[in-house]
Amino acid sequence: MEQKLTKKYGLFTAMAMVVGIVVGSGVFFKAEKILTATGGNLPLGILAWLIGGAIMIVCAYNFAVMATKYEYVNGIVDYAEVTMGKSYGYYVGWFLAMVYYPTLTSVLAWISARYTCVLLGFDITSGECLAIAAFFLCASYAVNALSPVLAGKFQVATTIIKLIPLFLMGIVGTIAGLANGMTVQNFTTVVEEVPAGNALLTAVVATSFAYEGWIIATSINAELKDAKKNLPRALVGGTAIIVLVYIVYYVGLAGAVTNAILMESGEAGAKLAFTEIFSTVGGTALMVFVVISCLGTLNGLMLGCTRGLYAIAVRNRGPKPETFSQVDRQTNMPHNSAVFGMLLCGFWLMYFFGANLSTGWFGPFCFDSSELPIVTIYAAYIPIFIMFMKKETDLGAFKRFVMPILGIAGACFMVYAAFVSHGMAVWFYLIIFAVVMIIGAAFNKEQKQK
Repeated sequence: MEQKLTKKYGLFTAMAMVVGIVVGSGVFFKAEKILTATGGNLPLGILAWLIGGAIMIVCAYNFAVMATKYEYVNGIVDYAEVTMGKSYGYYVGWFLAMVYYPTLTSVLAWISARYTCVLLGFDITSGECLAIAAFFLCASYAVNALSPVLAGKFQVATTIIKLIPLFLMGIVGTIAGLANGMTVQNFTTVVEEVPAGNALLTAVVATSFAYEGWIIATSINAELKDAKKNLPRALVGGTAIIVLVYIVYYVGLAGAVTNAILMESGEAGAKLAFTEIFSTVGGTALMVFVVISCLGTLNGLMLGCTRGLYAIAVRNRGPKPETFSQVDRQTNMPHNSAVFGMLLCGFWLMYFFGANLSTGWFGPFCFDSSELPIVTIYAAYIPIFIMFMKKETDLGAFKRFVMPILGIAGACFMVYAAFVSHGMAVWFYLIIFAVVMIIGAAFNKEQKQK
């Protein structure tokens, strides 16, 4: 008898996945970049957070509507297949498995290691940091592959833990900043004058990483109890919570340290802000929460990564579908898919490390693997939204036209902003993207079951 994935996750786990995968790294990792991109212009930075958040919520709403109608194996691949056909669904699944999941997962391992190094006093560009990143990657894989139920519980626990430092900094930092005048100073002082248009676009692209990950929650579609009701609730409710948390935290930082210091300090800026508000001991304790927060995000991304090839293999497509669609009877995990996903994570971790060295291992092919794959998936949403409007004639005007059109506009904005922000790097990334998709084309045929 063929072993299949079982319904083992509830609404709380699904919402914890949405909030937990998104919140926990980007808000710390990209806060300084957004300030730097805007020249320390805090209101412009908040506008970037709001635009990025609005695009995320609109897209999540559209997929929430699709989730009420389609329930198969892996949300985004299902939606692409139903709206655009099997080939398009396959290519979306191939991109997710080969690029999107492993690039983000490897970046998260690196970010988790960097904050661990800040906590321990290590150099964030050292060999120690790389070794810790590799360990975090292996540990996250082991938890997901050996016990997916434990991974789900870990996701819920870290989601609760990670909200503690964000809300504390947001509330206490804002109160302290209003009392000592720091918040008003940061809101009214621009550190460096930069062109507002380009600065805003660059900042919005940076928020794409901070806001990304919610779509990965759809990867447990087949394992979610009452998915047609719970997945939409998790997507819409979770993304709304995320935007609120980010804005509160970002304003709270403005009450702790000056924009100039935060721009200069990088990852250490968050620790400095926590220490300034909560003392050395309190700041260190909250930094521990930050590391746990990042590990929770890594866990959620790895959950999606381990199911990458499974999502296309179960459709009898891709390389060796009979191998990668196999589900272990004891753990109820697609282990072969998980092993391959881990291998890709290792490759993209090596790439991220080499591409971000000052010399750069890959010459002009050194692109930002924390942002450009995300913009690519936004571009992939566009034809899905178009065909959804065409096919779903039974829906009202708001669900059928208004929200999909807003989603298309948001996705187009992201693509345009990426070209403005990253320049020529986008074209070299697209060359690599084309090579990956051409390789995938060789396996784009439905194979007979053996």
